[in-house]
Amino acid sequence: MYGWIWRHLPGNAWVRALISLALMLAIVFVLFQYVFPWAEPLLPFNDVTVDEGMESLR
Repeated sequence: MYGWIWRHLPGNAWVRALISLALMLAIVFVLFQYVFPWAEPLLPFNDVTVDEGMESLR
């Protein structure tokens, strides 16, 4: 897949490397700005399974 992308980018190796870097930064930006905030409520990271009643046993 990466080879296919590399072959289809215009320019020499330096231009391709700069375009690849810009594409990666754009993808990371879109992920952090739109995809991760949308998906965060759907993920179970805030589901705590620790029982609060165990504190009274001390």
